[in-house]
Amino acid sequence: MEIIQIVGLGLVTTVLVLIIKEQKPMFAFLLTAFTGITIFLFLIGKITAVIGVLEELANKANINLIFLKTILKIIGIAYIAEFGAQIVRDAGQEAIASKIELSGKVLIMVMAIPIVSAIIETVVKLLPA
Repeated sequence: MEIIQIVGLGLVTTVLVLIIKEQKPMFAFLLTAFTGITIFLFLIGKITAVIGVLEELANKANINLIFLKTILKIIGIAYIAEFGAQIVRDAGQEAIASKIELSGKVLIMVMAIPIVSAIIETVVKLLPA
């Protein structure tokens, strides 16, 4: 089970970071960042499989792939912004982490405009004149 490997890696890294943090704080941060990136890269294969299944389902349901791809991009922005903010927060830079989160939220709003417009157009068409 992959989760056991991920949790094991996280626990081992945590113990190592706690041991070396007092002596070499920069090395402890690099170890933390490297572990986070390793876990993220481990999950990319799983994410790719999920995206493939969602695209297949969208094709079967005759859903416009533009909407699906936009939603997947929005989800990607949210995960990447959160991941980046957590790494920066681990380095003690709360202000920069907040700016990363804000940037992610703004980009999500921009990406969502076509979907919101399509929903509003559909609702307007359904309303009696």
